[in-house]
Amino acid sequence: MNPYRIAVVDDDLHIRNLVEAYLVREHFETIGLASAEEALELWRNHPPDMWVLDIMLPGMDGYEFCRTIRREAEVPIIMISARDNEVDKIMGLELGGDDYMVKPFSPRELVARVKRQLHRWYKTRPGEEGAASVQSSGDIVVGELRLSLDERRVFWDGSEIEMTLKEFALLHTLSQHPNRAFSRDDLLAIVWGDDYFGSDRAVDHLVKRVRKKMMELPIEAVWGHGYRLRHEGGERG
Repeated sequence: MNPYRIAVVDDDLHIRNLVEAYLVREHFETIGLASAEEALELWRNHPPDMWVLDIMLPGMDGYEFCRTIRREAEVPIIMISARDNEVDKIMGLELGGDDYMVKPFSPRELVARVKRQLHRWYKTRPGEEGAASVQSSGDIVVGELRLSLDERRVFWDGSEIEMTLKEFALLHTLSQHPNRAFSRDDLLAIVWGDDYFGSDRAVDHLVKRVRKKMMELPIEAVWGHGYRLRHEGGERG
């Protein structure tokens, strides 16, 4: 039996049953839900390892549900929708979705993406193999930014700031080498893994989320390249 439990949230019973059937064939445990309200109840009482989440839901939509989950935790989310325009895809990623698939989609492709997201997530979770870049001992101090690597905590100007795993990994990478410009491809490989096949816009969305939490943090865009953490002192403290 596959150890992962996947929640499929879609008000279309046919799609929900189809997705669950393909996941069960790969020995995943699944639970089907027809609304975000049901999904929130599941999250509070028995959270799954991953979400396959439709955007167009009755009541609370998938965007709002994703935003709610992201305030509390980092967990893999694949968003699915009949909407095929770029604005919807960008919004889904910006709110914290890890992937976005447009209906109609291949159930086999969805299963492949589920496996990749689970592998990427659990490969880099604290305490798992591959998490050394996040779990190295000691602190990193760059100006008003301090990262406690042993405890995976972030402090800005003396106040603790809640960070998801990917947000922490981004800050860890940039703060280890202040003033160094990292390309988007570099950051994708470090934060998402070498096998990530999505858009490099995911880096922009992640940076935007971090900036919202620390408005004065000097993460600078390097035109046509990527990002760096500016530090006037040169070396980290």
